[in-house]
Amino acid sequence: MGKICAFCRKMADMSDQSKTESSTDEQVHTYKILTAAALGLVALGTVIYRILEDWSWVDAFYFSVVTVTTVGFGDLAPSTDGGKLFTVAYIVTGVSIIATYLDARLKMRAHRRAPTTASNED
Repeated sequence: MGKICAFCRKMADMSDQSKTESSTDEQVHTYKILTAAALGLVALGTVIYRILEDWSWVDAFYFSVVTVTTVGFGDLAPSTDGGKLFTVAYIVTGVSIIATYLDARLKMRAHRRAPTTASNED
């Protein structure tokens, strides 16, 4: 009977480890998608501000990052109606994406630092 219980415990541990590994794989996949979304968002903002506001590439990139991170120094501001309307949509979308990206990043970091329970049981 003891051997069967030990076997069942071992199988349960393997199942838990498998679930943890698939969860980690899913977190990594989500993190990669959010990283691409965040970078794509800044790239899109840079190109749109370059076109709509006729800013230099550096100014457009700078404004995109400052806007989406909600820093908002106030040294640059869109002057065209199209630029202002784009900025409204960019802020709403961008803050959501950046916040979700940072949340995923912090979860990945915490997961890497957390000790594994399977190695402590032996």
